[in-house]
Formats: sequence, structure tokens, C-alpha cells
Amino acid sequence: MDLKEFFSQHPKCALAFSGGTDSALLLYEARRLGADVRAYFVKGPFQPQFELDDARRLAGETGAEMQVIETDVLSVPEVAENGPRRCYYCKRAIFSLIFEHAAQDGYETVIDGTNASDKVDDRPGMQALAELGVLSPLRLCGITKAMVREMSAAAGLFTADKPSYACLATRVPTGTPITRADLEKIERSENALHALGFSDFRVRLEGSGARLELPPEQLPAVVQNRERILESLSVFFARITVDLAGRTN
Repeated sequence: MDLKEFFSQHPKCALAFSGGTDSALLLYEARRLGADVRAYFVKGPFQPQFELDDARRLAGETGAEMQVIETDVLSVPEVAENGPRRCYYCKRAIFSLIFEHAAQDGYETVIDGTNASDKVDDRPGMQALAELGVLSPLRLCGITKAMVREMSAAAGLFTADKPSYACLATRVPTGTPITRADLEKIERSENALHALGFSDFRVRLEGSGARLELPPEQLPAVVQNRERILESLSVFFARITVDLAGRTN
């Protein structure tokens, strides 16, 4: 099966849209192939503002309709408690909302950007999607992450080389309750690092401190920008450490 065949079988779809590389390509291809697709972005405390900004930009460039659904997933106890199956309960809540809004708009089929490189067997969030009946065209068509980037570049999408991004909740260690205050500190810290020129990094919560994970090639710049990093992040954290092993995808 290819995407043309998929959308011929599912000509009307609601897309769970994150503004990332995978869902961006899926929105573009659905529009190119003539499918009736509407994008739904669920905005909660786990999604940083730049992801919403990117989603709006991409929807505008493709001429697609996009609806923003506001929600507070921290109101789900199993999510806020941050146990090992947090992602299951979070995905269940978010995609249930998408199904609800999509049905009101006349869309019965919900799709997402899971690609053929994503591991699905050991991820609680994927279990929730399977239970709800979410379809993943990229995975069904055997389109890997590398292929997504290649196709996105050929289409001229600005998301072609956008780094993969996991939600802010992944910065909090499993078993540590998630608070809105901690998420805000993490988001503001990551915004500060981005403003200093860093990319594809993570600010991990460690008690009252933070651990920075950056690609190995960016570690020398940490030393060069040490004082500016401390100035920007010490207002949020009691101590700041750097993982010398570097971040790898």
C-alpha cells in the first residue's frame, strides 16, 4: 500500500497534528492527494508554544483547516502521578478528545504520524492508539523516518530537518509527580538554550536541579556559553549539570 491507495480508501480523515516532521508530511500528502483532512492540535501543558506555532504555520502553508483543542491532561490522576504507563493514559485522553471533536465535525477516521521506524510494541501510548482505532498511514505504507525527511525536503516543507521532539512530560523522571510549575521551568529553560543557538537538546529535571543533554558536537559550546547558561537557567534550578555522554537519537 502507498499513501495514494490509503487516502483513496480513507478519503475523509481527522489528523492528530503535532507540528512535527511526520504529521506535517502526512498533512501535506493528504492535501496533495485530494483527501478531505482536518488537523487537530491538542494544546495542553505538555506541548510548548513553538510546536503550536509550527503547526499553525504548516497548516497555513498547506491550506488545511486546523482546530486547536485546549485541555489539561494533568487533571487525569494517572498522568499527573507520572507512573510507568503515564503515556498510555495521556494518549488515551488526548485522542479521545480528538475523536470527540472530529465526530462533531463529521470525521470518523482519525490518523496520526507514527512512521515505520517507530517502535510500537513496547510503547504504552501506542497501545492506547490501537485500542481507540487510530490509523497510522506512514507506518502502514512502510515509510520510515529517513523517508519522511527525504519526502518533506522534496516537498519544500520547513519541517524536513526539524529535530524530533518529545513532549515536556518526558523531562520529568518516571515516578516524580508532574506539576505545571516544573513544566513551565523546563519550557522556559529550553527556550533560553534555543535562543543561545543550541538545538536538539533536553533539559531533564533532577530534584531541584536540571541535567542538560545536548548532541556531542554542541558540548564545546556549553563551556563557551557557561556564564550565559547559568544566568538564564539558575533562576529556575538550584544546580545545573551537563551529561558529557551527549544526547543521541
